[in-house]
Amino acid sequence: MRAARLIRMVLLLQSRPSMTGAELAGELEVSERTVTRDAQALSEAGVPVYADRGRAGGYRLVGGYRTGLTGLARDEAEALFLSGLPSALREMGLDDAASAARLKVSAALIPSLRDASHSAARRFHLDAPGWYHDPAVPELLPAVAEAVWDDRLVRARYRRRHSDEVERELAPYGLVLKAGVWYLCARAGDDVRVYRIDRFTAVTVSPTRFVRDEDFDLPRFWEERAAQFARSLLRTEVTVRLSGKGVRRLPHVVDRPAADDALAGAAEPDADGLRTVVLPVESEEVAYGQLLSLGPEVEVLAPAALRERFADTAERLRDLYR
Repeated sequence: MRAARLIRMVLLLQSRPSMTGAELAGELEVSERTVTRDAQALSEAGVPVYADRGRAGGYRLVGGYRTGLTGLARDEAEALFLSGLPSALREMGLDDAASAARLKVSAALIPSLRDASHSAARRFHLDAPGWYHDPAVPELLPAVAEAVWDDRLVRARYRRRHSDEVERELAPYGLVLKAGVWYLCARAGDDVRVYRIDRFTAVTVSPTRFVRDEDFDLPRFWEERAAQFARSLLRTEVTVRLSGKGVRRLPHVVDRPAADDALAGAAEPDADGLRTVVLPVESEEVAYGQLLSLGPEVEVLAPAALRERFADTAERLRDLYR
């Protein structure tokens, strides 16, 4: 997009004494003729881009020109990087900071680019929660978010799965929004653990700051922990026989990594083109609901109780549609 390219051109010239047309063309991935037109457009809009002619010539900004982006406060700058997540900003209590940041950026742009934020908003929107859910915003999320942004310790009471509560001092490293549910990744003692925000019953933000481990990578940590969690749920195995269509559809109805691993380790199709697969599942009840959607493309072989349940369901369906 030209608007983004013009902004990048100004920032490139702002960061260096001068650049040749070839250097700018390479950085911006355009032709030198386009660089010439862009420089002229910036000059006409009031940005003092000066072109030196000749073999050693190039482009530079004159008069110590700087963009006005340095007026951003720290919280505004941080919120700006999340501006594609309006609902998340609102839930964390950062919508005012993001709004102020967008106004400052808009004011710093040349007139022809000031509608860029509205143009982007009309073309991209991220809706994080899953379908058929109306997620409630955890009441204590703003307090937790404040501690995360400011690297402050928190004293929290947390309701565990079996309804008992524990009290912990946590160093909150990062927040994750997954399918409409907020999670906190925090250090407790020597380990970094994951907590659901909606299970906190009390949070007190300490004035004491903690020293953040600079090697901690939130996206990588979450990816690894989410994979571990998914695997930990698969405590039961079922043996099934699948048609070719069933093989193709299986990864779409059960845990995909589990399906891929099971299919990779399965024997080749038999003479009828059917494959026998040993599949890890969460439970027989969950497997029943998942595999039922495959209809006649799957035959459950084991365990016996699940096979009997499918046989009973098939009889009832036959009677219903007879």
